Amino acid sequence: MANLENLCPQAAPLVPARNGDIWKAMGELVEEDNFQKKAIEWLSKAVQVPSEVFDEMDAVGVDPRWEVFGDLHRYLESAFPLVHKTLSLKKVNTFGLLYEWTGSDTTLKPVMLAAHQDVVPVHPDTVNEWVHPPFSGYFDGELIWGRGSNDDKSGLIGILIAIESLIEKGFKPTRSIVLAFGFDEEASGLQGAFALSEAIVEIYGEDSIAFIVDEGGGFATTFDGVFATPGIAEKGYLDLRIEVAAPGGHSSVPPAHTSIGMIAAMLAAIENNPPVSHLSRDDIPYSMFQCFAAHGKVPKRLEDALRSAALSDDALKVVEEYVFAEQLYYSTVTTTQAIDLINGGVKTNALPEQVNAVVNHRISILSSVNETRDRDLASIKPVVEGFNLSLTSFGELLTEPGAPAKGSVVLSDAFDNALAPAPRTPLTGPESRPYQLLSGTIKSTYNAHRGLDDANAISVSPGMSTGNTDTRYYWSLTPHIFRYNHKNSYDPKKRAVSGVHTTNENVEAEAFFEMVRFFSTLILNADEYEL
Repeated sequence: MANLENLCPQAAPLVPARNGDIWKAMGELVEEDNFQKKAIEWLSKAVQVPSEVFDEMDAVGVDPRWEVFGDLHRYLESAFPLVHKTLSLKKVNTFGLLYEWTGSDTTLKPVMLAAHQDVVPVHPDTVNEWVHPPFSGYFDGELIWGRGSNDDKSGLIGILIAIESLIEKGFKPTRSIVLAFGFDEEASGLQGAFALSEAIVEIYGEDSIAFIVDEGGGFATTFDGVFATPGIAEKGYLDLRIEVAAPGGHSSVPPAHTSIGMIAAMLAAIENNPPVSHLSRDDIPYSMFQCFAAHGKVPKRLEDALRSAALSDDALKVVEEYVFAEQLYYSTVTTTQAIDLINGGVKTNALPEQVNAVVNHRISILSSVNETRDRDLASIKPVVEGFNLSLTSFGELLTEPGAPAKGSVVLSDAFDNALAPAPRTPLTGPESRPYQLLSGTIKSTYNAHRGLDDANAISVSPGMSTGNTDTRYYWSLTPHIFRYNHKNSYDPKKRAVSGVHTTNENVEAEAFFEMVRFFSTLILNADEYEL
């Protein structure tokens, strides 16, 4: 049986040495009342700029809804004068922000910190459901409220506060720091991060960045332990569009099935045939549960299974039971499917001639875009044949040309943004130094913010979110990508009402202060760490 400690080795807390005085000064600053009031104001005013993005917007320069980012830029320039005096700034595709804090040794690969300026829209019908207006940035003494307070203006402003404060304390980096702030992450990043990635490659080249930290996992208490879970991989992505065309006519003389009825049957076939998933030793939650057992208190049956699962398939099935019992963990393993959009019909007395729907897939890291397409096709093909429809799948006609049909079905990539699962960040061996640096920084930040001196106060485990970030465009820059910004909640009940992507979004002020401490510690540690 395996020794659990060996299944989840831990880095020691990492405290800056050469930059120790500045690190200590930053720690004292974060705890000052005046600084905390200013930090709340910085974030609150950023939230007050309603930088919403929508799924279908025309290009920058065409759609006037992008212009709100100019307001946000003007605010950032006034709020962080030292950042804008000290760092160079290149605006990419008008609203993408690419900063460089140039280090004294330009032979060292820069560190890149990323965040996004945009927020998901607030539906007008939900405004009255907010405890405080969605773009108020209201602070109630504990929580900062508003759209973007959590996702992701806390990350954006947290990074800028850290750098503004480090400049004020006299810090001058040896290793350059690059900041990449996209502006349409919530709409797949094609205008923002995609353009930023091209600019970064043009300036620095491929494989030019030491590591990247973008939004993502935080830490929380589970199994009687505190665990940070930086995302070291991302699922793939596919929006499958199904389009059905059938003859129209008056609804008083209908066929047995209209185009809406037919597409409903196809969607039901997809929902009724979800992918069959099993936990693999290569799945991130498998490693995560090893860490839970090594540094927390899991049920004895699970602990015994984890000790044996590396060699025993029966033991792996027991681990699977526990992992799949939580919907969140199950969703990180399987390829998910969600029917999110449907459109069709124009009038109650007219048969619908055109109808379409979109099925959103988040693809398992052990699967592929093609496998997902093939499974969808296999699910709906019998339905299509039963209705005697022609079928075209991703440009390929699958029925005989000229064969009589009562309509047509076309499968396609709805927004041309299909994405393979991301490469996995290395965690062991000589390539793992960025992960060790991040892990040690997480531990020292956690301890310092609580006045602790305990190497085991928090454990670090590989993690993975269920969604995608702007890092999808940054794969060529470095193999070391972490989706993490040290976001946490002191009360697990509050985690359920953080309101990300829904009403009443908020962030705890104390958690936000700790994020600032994390980013400043990370910058200082990276400046003197051999990568």
